Parts: sequence; C-alpha cells; structure tokens
Amino acid sequence: MVFILLVPLGLGPFSFPARASLSEVTVGSKKFTESVILGELVAGLVRHGGYPARHRKELGGTRVLWNALLRGEIDVYPEYTGTLAEEIFARKGLRDEAEIRRILARQGLAMTAALGFNNNYALGMRRETCRKLDLHRISDLLKHPGLNFGFSNEFLARSDGWPGLRARYGLPQTNVFGLEHELAYRGVATGAIDATDLYTTDAEIAYHDLCVLEDDQRYFPVYAAVLIYRQDLEKRAPGVVAALAGLGGTIKAGDMIRMNERAKVEKVPEGDVAADFLKERLSLKTASPVETVAAQVWQRTREHLSLVTLALLAAIIMAVPLGIAAERLPRLGQFILGGAGVIQTIPSLALLVFMIPFLGIGGLPAVVALFLYGLLPIIRNTYTGLRDIPPPVRESAAALGLPPGARLRLVELPLAAPAILAGIKTSAVITVGTATLGAIIGAGGYGQPILTGIRLDDLGLILQGAVPSAVLALLVQGAFELLERVIVPQGLRLKHVI
Repeated sequence: MVFILLVPLGLGPFSFPARASLSEVTVGSKKFTESVILGELVAGLVRHGGYPARHRKELGGTRVLWNALLRGEIDVYPEYTGTLAEEIFARKGLRDEAEIRRILARQGLAMTAALGFNNNYALGMRRETCRKLDLHRISDLLKHPGLNFGFSNEFLARSDGWPGLRARYGLPQTNVFGLEHELAYRGVATGAIDATDLYTTDAEIAYHDLCVLEDDQRYFPVYAAVLIYRQDLEKRAPGVVAALAGLGGTIKAGDMIRMNERAKVEKVPEGDVAADFLKERLSLKTASPVETVAAQVWQRTREHLSLVTLALLAAIIMAVPLGIAAERLPRLGQFILGGAGVIQTIPSLALLVFMIPFLGIGGLPAVVALFLYGLLPIIRNTYTGLRDIPPPVRESAAALGLPPGARLRLVELPLAAPAILAGIKTSAVITVGTATLGAIIGAGGYGQPILTGIRLDDLGLILQGAVPSAVLALLVQGAFELLERVIVPQGLRLKHVI
C-alpha cells in the first residue's frame, strides 16, 4: 500500500538514478570543482554527439569513482596519471602511460590521451609567511618544526600524499590534521594553519595570493589530466569514444585555471563554464540542462523523501519485532539492544562508505545505512514500552483466557503504543538529518546543495539544502504528534517523550 502511494510522487525505490537505456552515458566526477567542470565538458560532448548523458557530480574521492567505474555504475570520469600510478595502482611500479594503459585494459577500461594540462600536488603557504621565514622549497620546512599543517583528508591518507612526502623529506612537523580541501584554503588565508596541499590549477592560489613551495626532491609525480572509460562504451556509443579522444590536448593549464576561477570565484555554474569552453575552443554549441531554484528544491525534496521514507519503513518493520523479542527473551534482548547500540556508534559517513563495496553508489546503500541508524530508537522504545506495562494488567489479560498472541495484539502493544511512536518519531527526525550525507555517494537529497555550497563557498546553496532539511524535520515531528493524538487514547499518551 505504501509503495503504491509513493510511486505517483516519484518516491518509490526506482526513483533513484538509473540508466534510461543502453545508449545512455553516465559521467562521474569527484567532489572538487575542476573534476565537476571536466565532467560537464564530457557530458556536453556526449549530448552533442546525440547520446543522452547523465552527470553524477561530486561522488566523493578517488576510490568511490574508481569502484563505480569498475562496477559499471558510471561509464567515464576524469582522472590524473599520477593518481593512477601512485594511488590506484600503488606498489605496481608503473613508469609511463603505456604501462597504465595495459593494466587498465586488463580490467576492461581504457584511457584517453592527456587533455593538455597537469594538475600536480604542491604545498602552499601565505606569501607573507614565505617571505618572513625565507621559504622557497619544501626542504626549507625542515628548519621550522613548529609550523601547523592542515591537509585535505585524502592527501593525509594517499600513498602519494603526506606519509610519503614526510618520509622523503624527513619533515619534523607533528601538528598535522585533516580537513576539507576548500576549508584548508580559508585556513591558510586567515592564518589558522601555516601550510596545506594545493592542486596547481586551483584558482584559490592566485585569489589568496599563496606561494607554492618548490618540490626540490621531485617527490610528486606528474598528474596529467585524462579521461578513463569503460571499453564497452566503444560498442554502446562509439561516437562518444571518438569525441572523448578529440578532447585530448585541447585544455591548457591556463584554460583550466580560468575555468576554475569562473566557477569558484565568479560563481558561474560549471555547466555554463564547460559550454563556453566547448563553444570557444571546439566550436561546439552545447547547453547544459537549466533548472529553476524551485525545480531544484522539488527534485531534492523528492530524493530526500525517498531516502527517509524507505529507510524508516524498513526500520519500523524490522525494529518493532526485534523490540518485542528483546522484551520476551531477556538474554537475546541483550544482544539485540547491544548490536543496535554498536551500529549507532559508527560514524554515519563511515557507514555510508562501508556500504559502497557491497551495494555500489546511489540510493540503495544510503537507504540501508539510514535503515541501520533508525533501528535503535524504535527497538529500545518498543522494549521499554512493553517492559513498563504493570504486571496486574498482564495478569488480568491472562485471567481472561487470552492466548499470548492475542494479549500482545489487543493489550500490550496498544499500551506500549505511545512509547513505540515516540521511538519512531525520534528515528524519523534522525533519519531526515542523516540523509543529507547520502549526497556524498550519489544519493541526492538536500545534502547535494549543501555539498556543492561548501565546495563553492556559496552560503545560498548551503541554505538551499539546510533550511528545507530543518523544515522537513519539524514537519515530521509535528506529523507524528498528530498521529499520536489520532491513534493513542488520551489516557495513554505520554507526557514526556522517551
């Protein structure tokens, strides 16, 4: 019944992104501006070639995109040769592009020629700090062990990131922590941190007047921008592969810096930036889909409601019987409550990422993660509501000759209903808030404008996701309070929320 009601609103389980046809090309991009722009360039080329294209933006870090490509959830995404050699195929000793192509081919993948620019890793600091401490090279940092480093989270963990850099140079700094790449630039600009990792084509380098330290020991490899795609794309959409090949060598470093600047500093939509480049350099007239703010909010609302509704329904169906079992069987109940409690302690972002190897990206892993998070409040409140039923009431029901199933259905569950509803309400509100993280793995929802707003330092976009999410949480809470008034007799209503 619930499924039938959800489908007309586009809220059924199949409302999550899915291929429209075999000829549709799905483009992926990482959660930084340059990758999104390159993804828009590819999507524009695909549409110009007459194929439908869908761009799944800001899907997370390198491993998320790589695994999505291997599973066929995306067909193509922009990558860098240094990342392939040092991160994806670490310890394989790859020396050139030919070796990279051979190992890609063994996994059913292919790589275009270099797009024309390198986006290398580097370390950057405020120019004033560089002058004051006479810093020009990375090795100069050896003289200043007290400097504070704030690196992007991915750089901290990558094999070609901080661990290897510290070992190569023998850097003595110990006050090193991770944060989002975009926030790191602000930290350097304000003096909160002394140095961070840079992408050499980032517009923020010039915008914040940062100095780039020379990699005098040549630690970082060359990160030539390329496109990686599935080989089966050559059969499904051969014109697309030819178009991708035509992009090779057309984007110079200055072009990429300017495109990043337009998107990050001038707040021009990435689709427009890509369309302008294709028109000016390749004489291709393309247009990215344009949506009004109202249409975007409605789309995100549908996606968010899909995540919340499916996860909450699954949690209710599973948690209420588990709560009953926990109350009926005390020893088993300890394991049920303990297991649900352990799940609740797992950081939500970690749980989402943990689901990717098993369920891929998109709505399904997000729903499963939200379902798991929604279990504990319902299980605990069901258990507590049943346990707190006065013994005389149970004895009276038994004296009337009611069998256990009838006692549960006609007496115990109605008495426990206020507590159970309170648990469901708590679970629903938690699910509404946590669902915003689903955007990191391509599930959409209100988290998408929040994620984009953080990346672009755009408060309006952040509010476009945060405000509706907060309003939805209030509406959900109000709806459950009304539901309690309808189905729970006045004498049984809780005066305090459990």
